[in-house]
Amino acid sequence: MDSLRIEKTYRSWGHDLGCEDTPLEAGLGFAVRLDKRPAFTGRDALLAQREKPLVRRLLVFVVDDPEPLLYHDEPIWRDGALVGRIASGAYGHTVGRAVGLGWVAHPDGVTDAFVTSGRWEIEVACERQRARAQLAPPYDPKSLRVRA
Repeated sequence: MDSLRIEKTYRSWGHDLGCEDTPLEAGLGFAVRLDKRPAFTGRDALLAQREKPLVRRLLVFVVDDPEPLLYHDEPIWRDGALVGRIASGAYGHTVGRAVGLGWVAHPDGVTDAFVTSGRWEIEVACERQRARAQLAPPYDPKSLRVRA
């Protein structure tokens, strides 16, 4: 189940998400109705956060080498700088390699361009492994199989 969850980037409360994380940072903005009446607690803070680049985000990582495994708490490196940690990881049987969800922070914002550029690495057992960072799930990103 964890392998399937991680390939679809289904977040796990307590592992990937906690009470300090916002839906926008976690990539779950689509699940929040900001126009809901009456206004919910935290609505104004989310509206303000939406106006600026997010300085931290939950990203998906797919390790290039099919051998190393991810569990949690592995350091995330971008262009040689430590930028975050893996929150949860598992072997993705469908994609044939390790997949992890990790929190990344950058003071200028973790924008789409920041995510798609740079050299990403995950440190596994003191060795850095090349990885691909992305916002969409590595398996069925448009959820066509889920809706079939």
